[in-house]
Amino acid sequence: MLLRSSALQRIDGLKSIRSALIDDCALGTAIKAGGPIWLGLSADVQSLRPYPDLAAIWQMVARSAYAQLGYSPWLLAGTVLGMMLVYEVPLLAIGIGLYSASPGLVLIGLGSWLLMAIAYWPTVKFYAVSPLLTLALPAIAALYTAMTIDSARRHWLGKGGAWKGRIYPTP
Repeated sequence: MLLRSSALQRIDGLKSIRSALIDDCALGTAIKAGGPIWLGLSADVQSLRPYPDLAAIWQMVARSAYAQLGYSPWLLAGTVLGMMLVYEVPLLAIGIGLYSASPGLVLIGLGSWLLMAIAYWPTVKFYAVSPLLTLALPAIAALYTAMTIDSARRHWLGKGGAWKGRIYPTP
């Protein structure tokens, strides 16, 4: 995140976000309250945080996903339902259509899956990753949904916001 020193001074520096679990979003929100922001994307930026395996990615998402939902069970339920409807129902339609010999249902499922793959294509192209990832969206969505549910579970157990060996207080 790049910002002018005057913008940081306007919000009293990093003190204004010191208790935020999702610090980058909190900083963006604080800066935006005082004026316009520009959100850009560049292939020249590289993350300094290593995420070598699924466990590391899971930890990163589970640390903050429920916080992003405002710790709301209703938003969690809506998110899970929405993810299932958008990403899993097409596969279910294909399976039911094949089982019941209903070509129309198979075509609807395949069409929906194709549309989600097409919508993901610009991201895949930008990051120069395998086009096969577009077909993996239902699996990726299922994993992300499970991580989000785990984030809520951790919060309810009093272990939400754990990061770098510390547990950050959550409401």
